[in-house]
Amino acid sequence: MRFEVDPMQPADWEAVAAIYQEGLATGQATFETQVPSWKSWDSSHLTQTRLVARRDDEVLGWAALSPVSDRCAYQGVAEVSVYVSSAARGQGVGKALLNQLIEESEKAGIWTLQAGIFPENEASIGLHHSCGFRMVGVRERLGKLNGRWRDVAMLERRSPSVGTC
Repeated sequence: MRFEVDPMQPADWEAVAAIYQEGLATGQATFETQVPSWKSWDSSHLTQTRLVARRDDEVLGWAALSPVSDRCAYQGVAEVSVYVSSAARGQGVGKALLNQLIEESEKAGIWTLQAGIFPENEASIGLHHSCGFRMVGVRERLGKLNGRWRDVAMLERRSPSVGTC
């Protein structure tokens, strides 16, 4: 499948939100139960690290980073979000987005990327492993989703070039 990875634009939000909703519907993507408004999403994600995979005018997936803390010590640590439309899964979209997100994160001075993934989401864990993330551990019964306790696998990727001095 041919596609390009581009910076996300505000005009992409409708398609991004639809893909996010697909992820929510699986019950395997996030503790969130509703897609946030553009304003809420925009204020909680780093502006320089927002990407979409696009074929012609169709958004196939998106990736973005959010800060893990507003404390100065954590300014180079960010949380990864990667979502791919159901029609484009298994075709390299997620890997292209995550690899580009890693590149953009290093340009932005981010030294550690982290991801919290439900352990049952083996495809997402495999994607992150293929892009250099390592398993840090599993936080058991971290939160409830639809009345059911869920574990969260914690993965991270440390930049080999940013924050090494």
